[in-house]
Amino acid sequence: MSLKAKLQREWRFLRGLNRTLNRVKSIAPDSENLACDDLQAAVERWRDRPAISFEGRTVSYAEMDGIANRFAHWGKGLNLRRGQTVALFMPNRLEYFCIWYGLSKIGVVTALINNQLSGLALAHCLNISGANHIVVDPETSAVFEAAKGLIEKPPQQWVLGPAHAGQRDLSQALKSCSQLPPDRVVREDMRAKDTALLIFTSGTTGMPKAARITHVRAQLYMRGFAGATDARASDRIYVTLPLYHATGGLCAMGAALLNGGSVVLKKRFSASQFWPDVVAEGCTMFVYIGELCRYLVNQPPVDDETKHRVRLAFGNGLRPDIWPVMKQRFRIGEILEFYGSTEGNVSMFNFDGREGAIGRAPKWLRKRFNIRLAQFDVEAERPIRGTNGFCIECGPGQIGECIGKIGGDARAEYSGYVDKAASEKKVLRDVFEKGDAWFATGDLMKQDADGYLYFVDRIGDTFRWKGENVSTNEVAERLQAGPAVREASVYGVAVEGAEGRAGMAALVVAPGFDIKALGAHVAGELPPYAQPLFVRILPELETTGTFKQRKMDLVADGYDPAKVKGPLYFHDPKRGYVKLTKAVHDKIAGGLVKV
Repeated sequence: MSLKAKLQREWRFLRGLNRTLNRVKSIAPDSENLACDDLQAAVERWRDRPAISFEGRTVSYAEMDGIANRFAHWGKGLNLRRGQTVALFMPNRLEYFCIWYGLSKIGVVTALINNQLSGLALAHCLNISGANHIVVDPETSAVFEAAKGLIEKPPQQWVLGPAHAGQRDLSQALKSCSQLPPDRVVREDMRAKDTALLIFTSGTTGMPKAARITHVRAQLYMRGFAGATDARASDRIYVTLPLYHATGGLCAMGAALLNGGSVVLKKRFSASQFWPDVVAEGCTMFVYIGELCRYLVNQPPVDDETKHRVRLAFGNGLRPDIWPVMKQRFRIGEILEFYGSTEGNVSMFNFDGREGAIGRAPKWLRKRFNIRLAQFDVEAERPIRGTNGFCIECGPGQIGECIGKIGGDARAEYSGYVDKAASEKKVLRDVFEKGDAWFATGDLMKQDADGYLYFVDRIGDTFRWKGENVSTNEVAERLQAGPAVREASVYGVAVEGAEGRAGMAALVVAPGFDIKALGAHVAGELPPYAQPLFVRILPELETTGTFKQRKMDLVADGYDPAKVKGPLYFHDPKRGYVKLTKAVHDKIAGGLVKV
């Protein structure tokens, strides 16, 4: 790279970093200024500008605030107080963001429940949230009703739509609620270190965990992306990601709403409708996860994919092979890739667009970043420590676990999970010096000599599929509860052209096992992203001397009929589980079958 090109790269990186740091530098745990105050300030500045568009309806900043205020007064009418929790279990819709924004004005915590969950997983999330009230729509109401018997203390159900026996009509209740802001005195004792939201993450093992999102963290997400994206009042950001995740619900919303821009919100992602929507709505940015981009690339070309006004796409998980195709085929000016964990204190941006990198922490700015890579023993699943007892930092090109130093300032804060024991498991102590503490991301990365970081893999059995972390233990437990299933070993396998790893299950079954019955069981017990794409039947599962399942050979076999002995099945999106023949395998490997 020429000297001029290097200087241009460094300048671009510095500009992005400075924009971001300038927006977050005043955030402090003891501040009286909360996330809702940031939004209120934006409302006062841009009252008449369009804020959110959804399914043909657009609301201004003032109207958005009015909707939020109704929810705040609704909560007050129920005598909800600071620190109490309301669960929000709905797909994307116009009111979604307004609900938690409004409740935060009276100090109430909103638990954002993944609307793909059902059964035990849904009940688990509601149990640990401690919510006494849940907001649903007609679509999710039925799912909640089905899981009600599994919930320790079922919350009162409020439906944004027709209510039935035992339910309350929230639409009707809101009509009598004021659109004026609640008196700020109701949250005058609150500080930014207090909890604003609960966002659920699969973590590395077991059921979903509830990550505590303080006002500090919400502000870091929202203000950080308001700076990182360099969004303006003229920008329209296309959001198809679920609002229960931080990427869509905080990062994208903050980028737009803290800069006077507007959000074009969709209920769910549609690859075929994506570009026509972007063009029709005049969108200038969109937010992605890697899988979304792969779906777009796999679509047949359409005229709209190059007639848009998009100048920036931002998100995480964009694969290196998809990156140049996105830029060239769709003529996207800039791509801003970032890395962050919902519950942790590690975040980074690839401001200057190095393809494949998830972020950058150059040596000459080492003191400004709390990020390090520690050498890691993959077999033992723990950091490697030297003779002095301390961890060993990775050199360029070495693979290690990404960790973040825990400190008292906003950027280094670690709020963790609701479960304190689970939070402590993610903390490494006495890492590089006596008494220090670092957050362990659970992600393996490598860094080059220029400071660019590249994602390698998740530690352990958890794998990522369709933008979600999938716990193999959780899936195996649900499979083993299925009809005629004796044992289950679950793991991720690479699928040509797909982001992350697809779920595969090796089963030991009893006489009378029926693959169709298993399919029905899986559909009822697991969210779509956690349902195994491939299933193989084995006479027995290999175990180690300590009775741990050996998965390495299973992973190596993959879903190739030439390597797999015994029955092998593929989950066809239309027909359910079908026999996986060589012809079907070749179609999947060739990208001719949607997975």
